[in-house]
Amino acid sequence: MKANPGGQIDLAEVVGRDQLIGQIWDTLEQQSIRMTAERRIGKTTIIRKLRAEPRPGWVPIFQDLERYHSAREFALSVYQEVNRFLSLHKRFARRSKDFLKSLGGIEVGGVLKLPKMVADTPWQDILSLVIQDLVEELERLDKRPLFLWDEVPFMLDSIRRQEGEPVAMAVLDNLRALRQTHRTAGLRMVLTGSIGLHHVIAGLKRQNYANSPLNDTYPLEVPSLDAGPARELATRLIEGERVRISRSSDSDSDTADAVARLADRFPFYIHHIVKALKQAALTSATGADPALVEQVVAQQLLDPNDPWELSHYRERIPIYYGSDSEQAVLGILDGLAARAADATPVALSINDLLAEGRAAGTLDDRDRLIDLLRLMEQDHYLSRDAAGSYRFRFPLLQRWWRLARGL
Repeated sequence: MKANPGGQIDLAEVVGRDQLIGQIWDTLEQQSIRMTAERRIGKTTIIRKLRAEPRPGWVPIFQDLERYHSAREFALSVYQEVNRFLSLHKRFARRSKDFLKSLGGIEVGGVLKLPKMVADTPWQDILSLVIQDLVEELERLDKRPLFLWDEVPFMLDSIRRQEGEPVAMAVLDNLRALRQTHRTAGLRMVLTGSIGLHHVIAGLKRQNYANSPLNDTYPLEVPSLDAGPARELATRLIEGERVRISRSSDSDSDTADAVARLADRFPFYIHHIVKALKQAALTSATGADPALVEQVVAQQLLDPNDPWELSHYRERIPIYYGSDSEQAVLGILDGLAARAADATPVALSINDLLAEGRAAGTLDDRDRLIDLLRLMEQDHYLSRDAAGSYRFRFPLLQRWWRLARGL
């Protein structure tokens, strides 16, 4: 196996995700899923596996929704994907096709030229009819439709900005209604994205949106790899890249362990470390060993080109939390990172964090602090221990944060 940081991984080389994928299919038997995942943790690879290797009886339809900025574009994109699938099976989306013709669509050579969409185009009807067409056709084949929709939050935020909060709310409500209407026919959705859906919905609720459009979906989090699969991935990459290993005893397994541990078991970072380790081992007097892995990681964390894209964790704070909370969030993270001299995260209680916020003049309200901490957990900055104290969730992020912020 070759290191391929950031590239598309061959599905035959995916390591350590079989159990999670099995859990996803088991859950889909009962309900749809909203998938939460930190960026670069392997979410897209899992979605690709679901699409390429469905369980018997399922028909997955994948769409990346990032490029759609209106409800009309979204509805038409669903029509096009469904129609493309049905045409492969010599079927067609009858109701939705007839409806689009009534709006001005023209059929040329058996292909429908979509009508010009205007502001009052009934996108809800298009979406409803095309999904009804799909469900009915698949029922005849004794199959169930599964929409794999990536970057849902990004699309919803674009719709909110371009068409207003009421339209974004309507999209969420319509998707929930479709899940409810066709639940017994097996319609399921997997909704995911790099921006937390909770941020989008929280923003809508500030505009008096009272519904709970996702309470029928199961919240499933994509974790980093378990220790065994992370070590296996590191080992296979080290072997595939023919990294020159030190001759010291047990150095092969020790080196792979070090790669997996220092990468926090993220596949993306494991690929990056092994690729850099190969080059470092060529000029090393002894070859790759845990000490050289540590040296490589230290260099990568200090690289001004930010090859691991960790600056995203800082850049997204004003976007996620707003300018009014930016300094409070930075104060929380700075306070935790400054206390950690090594890779072991330090935990602070709510009282400690509140005292620090008051001393720094960034936060003096307990309820607001608790709300921020809850969001920071959902955004994978922090985790909470059994005593209720908060710490960095990922030691690697804590280490980078400390260096980047000069703490």
